[in-house]
Amino acid sequence: MAYNREYWQDHVTEFEDRYTEKENEDGTITHIPVEGEIIQQGTAQNAPHFNNMEEGIFAANELGAEAVRVLVHHGQAIEQLSGEKGTVTLTNTQAYPFNNSRTTVALVKPRQTLDYTVSVEAVAIGSGAVGEIVITDKQLNGFKIEHTGSAAKVSVKYIVEGGMV
Repeated sequence: MAYNREYWQDHVTEFEDRYTEKENEDGTITHIPVEGEIIQQGTAQNAPHFNNMEEGIFAANELGAEAVRVLVHHGQAIEQLSGEKGTVTLTNTQAYPFNNSRTTVALVKPRQTLDYTVSVEAVAIGSGAVGEIVITDKQLNGFKIEHTGSAAKVSVKYIVEGGMV
Protein backbone atom coordinates (compact mmCIF):
# COMPACT_ATOMS: atom_id res chain seq x y z
CA MET A 1 0.00 0.00 0.00
CA ALA A 2 1.41 3.38 -0.98
CA TYR A 3 1.66 5.98 1.73
CA ASN A 4 -0.70 8.94 1.31
CA ARG A 5 0.89 12.01 2.79
CA GLU A 6 -1.41 14.08 4.96
CA TYR A 7 -0.93 17.82 5.31
CA TRP A 8 -2.10 18.57 8.83
CA GLN A 9 -3.86 21.82 9.67
CA ASP A 10 -4.15 23.42 13.11
CA HIS A 11 -7.66 24.17 14.29
CA VAL A 12 -7.71 27.95 14.72
CA THR A 13 -10.66 29.73 16.34
CA GLU A 14 -11.51 33.21 17.49
CA PHE A 15 -11.37 32.17 21.17
CA GLU A 16 -8.81 29.67 22.42
CA ASP A 17 -9.49 27.64 25.56
CA ARG A 18 -12.86 29.31 26.32
CA TYR A 19 -15.61 27.11 27.80
CA THR A 20 -19.01 27.33 29.43
CA GLU A 21 -19.99 24.99 32.23
CA LYS A 22 -23.12 22.86 32.38
CA GLU A 23 -24.12 21.04 35.55
CA ASN A 24 -25.18 17.46 34.97
CA GLU A 25 -27.86 15.60 36.95
CA ASP A 26 -25.22 13.35 38.57
CA GLY A 27 -23.41 16.39 40.05
CA THR A 28 -20.63 16.53 37.48
CA ILE A 29 -19.79 19.48 35.25
CA THR A 30 -19.40 19.37 31.47
CA HIS A 31 -17.19 21.97 29.78
CA ILE A 32 -18.57 23.12 26.42
CA PRO A 33 -16.09 24.87 24.09
CA VAL A 34 -16.93 28.39 23.00
CA GLU A 35 -14.77 28.78 19.92
CA GLY A 36 -16.31 31.82 18.35
CA GLU A 37 -15.57 32.09 14.66
CA ILE A 38 -13.56 29.20 13.11
CA ILE A 39 -10.66 30.82 11.29
CA GLN A 40 -9.15 27.55 10.03
CA GLN A 41 -10.71 24.09 10.26
CA GLY A 42 -8.11 21.69 11.67
CA THR A 43 -7.36 18.18 10.48
CA ALA A 44 -9.37 15.60 12.37
CA GLN A 45 -7.39 13.56 14.89
CA ASN A 46 -9.04 10.23 14.24
CA ALA A 47 -8.28 6.59 13.45
CA PRO A 48 -8.04 6.97 9.65
CA HIS A 49 -5.41 9.71 9.97
CA PHE A 50 -3.41 8.00 12.72
CA ASN A 51 -3.57 4.60 10.98
CA ASN A 52 -2.31 6.25 7.80
CA MET A 53 0.73 7.44 9.78
CA GLU A 54 1.20 3.98 11.29
CA GLU A 55 1.15 2.39 7.83
CA GLY A 56 3.71 4.91 6.59
CA ILE A 57 6.00 4.29 9.56
CA PHE A 58 5.65 0.52 9.13
CA ALA A 59 6.37 0.70 5.38
CA ALA A 60 9.43 2.92 5.98
CA ASN A 61 10.78 0.44 8.55
CA GLU A 62 10.21 -2.48 6.17
CA LEU A 63 11.94 -0.61 3.35
CA GLY A 64 14.85 0.25 5.64
CA ALA A 65 15.23 -3.37 6.76
CA GLU A 66 15.16 -4.56 3.14
CA ALA A 67 17.76 -1.95 2.17
CA VAL A 68 20.04 -3.17 4.97
CA ARG A 69 19.54 -6.79 3.87
CA VAL A 70 20.45 -5.90 0.27
CA LEU A 71 23.53 -3.95 1.40
CA VAL A 72 24.71 -6.87 3.54
CA HIS A 73 24.16 -9.25 0.60
CA HIS A 74 26.12 -6.97 -1.76
CA GLY A 75 28.87 -6.63 0.83
CA GLN A 76 29.12 -10.42 1.02
CA ALA A 77 29.20 -10.67 -2.77
CA ILE A 78 31.99 -8.09 -2.94
CA GLU A 79 33.87 -9.93 -0.20
CA GLN A 80 33.59 -13.09 -2.30
CA LEU A 81 35.04 -11.26 -5.30
CA SER A 82 37.96 -9.74 -3.47
CA GLY A 83 40.71 -12.29 -3.56
CA GLU A 84 44.05 -12.66 -1.93
CA LYS A 85 47.11 -12.64 -4.17
CA GLY A 86 50.58 -13.88 -3.52
CA THR A 87 53.68 -15.53 -4.89
CA VAL A 88 55.40 -18.62 -3.56
CA THR A 89 58.60 -20.35 -4.63
CA LEU A 90 58.46 -24.14 -4.81
CA THR A 91 61.85 -25.79 -4.30
CA ASN A 92 62.55 -29.40 -5.24
CA THR A 93 65.81 -30.96 -4.04
CA GLN A 94 65.16 -34.51 -5.25
CA ALA A 95 65.91 -36.12 -8.60
CA TYR A 96 63.01 -36.92 -10.93
CA PRO A 97 60.62 -38.80 -10.57
CA PHE A 98 60.76 -37.79 -6.89
CA ASN A 99 59.66 -34.35 -5.73
CA ASN A 100 59.62 -32.62 -2.35
CA SER A 101 58.35 -29.19 -3.44
CA ARG A 102 55.22 -29.21 -1.25
CA THR A 103 54.96 -25.89 0.60
CA THR A 104 52.36 -24.50 2.98
CA VAL A 105 50.83 -21.13 2.10
CA ALA A 106 49.30 -19.19 5.00
CA LEU A 107 46.40 -16.93 4.09
CA VAL A 108 46.56 -13.34 5.31
CA LYS A 109 42.79 -13.29 5.77
CA PRO A 110 41.41 -16.66 6.90
CA ARG A 111 38.41 -17.92 4.96
CA GLN A 112 35.09 -18.63 6.65
CA THR A 113 34.45 -21.80 4.61
CA LEU A 114 36.55 -24.22 2.60
CA ASP A 115 34.51 -23.29 -0.47
CA TYR A 116 37.29 -21.22 -2.03
CA THR A 117 39.30 -21.59 -5.21
CA VAL A 118 43.00 -21.15 -5.78
CA SER A 119 44.08 -20.09 -9.27
CA VAL A 120 47.76 -20.50 -10.09
CA GLU A 121 50.26 -19.46 -12.74
CA ALA A 122 53.88 -20.59 -12.94
CA VAL A 123 55.93 -17.43 -13.61
CA ALA A 124 59.57 -18.45 -13.28
CA ILE A 125 61.07 -21.84 -13.82
CA GLY A 126 64.50 -23.20 -12.98
CA SER A 127 65.98 -26.06 -14.99
CA GLY A 128 63.58 -28.94 -15.64
CA ALA A 129 59.85 -29.25 -16.26
CA VAL A 130 57.12 -27.84 -14.01
CA GLY A 131 54.62 -30.64 -14.48
CA GLU A 132 51.32 -29.77 -12.79
CA ILE A 133 50.70 -27.31 -9.98
CA VAL A 134 48.65 -29.12 -7.33
CA ILE A 135 46.69 -27.58 -4.45
CA THR A 136 46.02 -29.87 -1.47
CA ASP A 137 45.02 -29.77 2.19
CA LYS A 138 42.86 -26.67 1.99
CA GLN A 139 42.16 -25.19 5.43
CA LEU A 140 40.48 -21.98 6.55
CA ASN A 141 43.87 -20.36 7.15
CA GLY A 142 45.89 -21.80 4.25
CA PHE A 143 46.65 -24.61 1.84
CA LYS A 144 49.51 -26.67 0.46
CA ILE A 145 50.90 -26.26 -3.03
CA GLU A 146 53.41 -28.32 -5.01
CA HIS A 147 54.53 -29.02 -8.54
CA THR A 148 54.91 -32.52 -10.00
CA GLY A 149 57.76 -31.95 -12.43
CA SER A 150 61.55 -32.15 -12.29
CA ALA A 151 62.27 -28.40 -11.96
CA ALA A 152 64.46 -27.43 -9.02
CA LYS A 153 62.65 -24.10 -8.50
CA VAL A 154 59.25 -22.86 -9.66
CA SER A 155 57.80 -19.45 -8.79
CA VAL A 156 54.00 -19.55 -8.65
CA LYS A 157 51.54 -16.66 -8.52
CA TYR A 158 48.28 -17.57 -6.82
CA ILE A 159 44.89 -15.92 -6.29
CA VAL A 160 42.49 -17.16 -3.59
CA GLU A 161 38.83 -16.30 -4.21
CA GLY A 162 35.69 -17.12 -2.24
CA GLY A 163 35.33 -18.88 1.07
CA MET A 164 33.62 -15.91 2.72
CA VAL A 165 30.03 -16.17 3.88
